[in-house]
Amino acid sequence: MSEAAPKIRIRGLSKAFGPKRVLDSLDLDVPAGRGMVVIGGSGSGKSVLIKCILGLIEPDAGTIEIDGRNVLTMSRSEREAVNAHIGMLFQQGALFDSLPVWENVAFGLLARRMMRRAEAKPRAIEILAQVGLGPDVADLSPAELSGGMQKRVALARAIAARPDIMFFDEPTTGLDPIMGAIIDALIVAQVKRLGATAFSITHDMASAQRIGDTVAMIHGGKIIWVGPAHAIRESGNPYVDQFVRGSSEGPIKMEVRR
Repeated sequence: MSEAAPKIRIRGLSKAFGPKRVLDSLDLDVPAGRGMVVIGGSGSGKSVLIKCILGLIEPDAGTIEIDGRNVLTMSRSEREAVNAHIGMLFQQGALFDSLPVWENVAFGLLARRMMRRAEAKPRAIEILAQVGLGPDVADLSPAELSGGMQKRVALARAIAARPDIMFFDEPTTGLDPIMGAIIDALIVAQVKRLGATAFSITHDMASAQRIGDTVAMIHGGKIIWVGPAHAIRESGNPYVDQFVRGSSEGPIKMEVRR
């Protein structure tokens, strides 16, 4: 029996900014319907990788296939059609301060004319309920919400169009450990409910193990280890071991600017 094709297949992905090569012929497969978490230190290329997949940054070389199609060679309209099936939870939430919560949640639905405003608000309230927020939140502004509530609203927006791929950029940043665990549990529940493929980047080891089925580590612009999330603390890879321990001793040497 042949192995199922990956939802996202990356081969030879390279990106440099001036003399600094951030991604160096990187290869990675993201299985369909599973949670992949990419870990790595600050400046390791995690954010550049996710931005290349989303089309926010154009790589210098390589291929990125989603459902077997290279998105780097698509026309703008073809790429927009692919992006319509993608949900994104940004690191800082990226909510629109000028819009009430319900319009933030329904923003993509309204922008793509998937429903009228009269339908969008009740739909937004339904989605807010899925992330544990009541209808009283709908007319508030993001500034009136706590950090944890803002993250829930951002998650609600990410799932509003029922995407089949979801991206999570450091989902627990700025949250205390308890709220971080709550947000992770919501992420897992919503990804499972949608049957979606999840791609996350984080340096939070507890979060990585909660939301990931598989973990990959990026270092030196390449993926140097891939394995089950539950086995990350017994990886046998010295780079992964040092990163998981948070130790200053090991093969990873942090650059110090002088």
